Amino acid sequence: MPLIAAFAVAAGAALQSATGFGFALIAAPLVFATVQPAEAVGLMIVLSSEINLLTLLGENRRPQPVWRECVMIVAFALPGAVAGVAVLRALDPVALQVAVSIGVLATLAARHLSSTRRLPGWGAPVVGVVAGGLTTSTTTNGPPMLVYLLGRALTPLQLRDSMPVCFLGLNVIGVIALLVTGTNGAVPDGLLVAILVPIVALGQIAGRPLFGALAHSRAFEPVVTGVLLVSVVAGLATAVL
Repeated sequence: MPLIAAFAVAAGAALQSATGFGFALIAAPLVFATVQPAEAVGLMIVLSSEINLLTLLGENRRPQPVWRECVMIVAFALPGAVAGVAVLRALDPVALQVAVSIGVLATLAARHLSSTRRLPGWGAPVVGVVAGGLTTSTTTNGPPMLVYLLGRALTPLQLRDSMPVCFLGLNVIGVIALLVTGTNGAVPDGLLVAILVPIVALGQIAGRPLFGALAHSRAFEPVVTGVLLVSVVAGLATAVL
């Protein structure tokens, strides 16, 4: 199982490097199956932070995130994270996951059926609250952010750089939540981190040429949308099963 988890980490890193999204989709299930839940959360925060920093700072270029969108999402994610704790305690997590997944699919469908296909800017605070709430409830915070950013008519590079900025902000919020709640066992094993950090780096490097190919073709948005749909379906399956 540890070997399979390491392979999943590499594959997830390559997918996120190529599209800006998907690391947790592939890596999280096997990481959670390999170590205890609290340690898995801490490990995923460390590895996610690594791949996002590599995308933004490790490619010898100037990152191009859409800062206004990112700042709004992360700023509103903090109160959302507090609300998420209350929601988690009050509602059935399965029902919550189903409701959010349906909302993501409905928004994606509405955007593709719309003549403008552009989501309004005021959606950023809403997405921030939702993403923050999901960070501390179901941990599936990526799909709402992605479907919103897809609807802001960003270039592939802007989308790929904006998602890591949002993920890094949410990772900080996740660490704060772990500290405030006194969650024990979230610090990952040092040996495991030492093994997986270079694997993540190799996966991120491997995904760069894939992004280069996708960014200059019409396949980028369909591929990212496909990854989003798989993520939503995986989240539903995990919640129900």
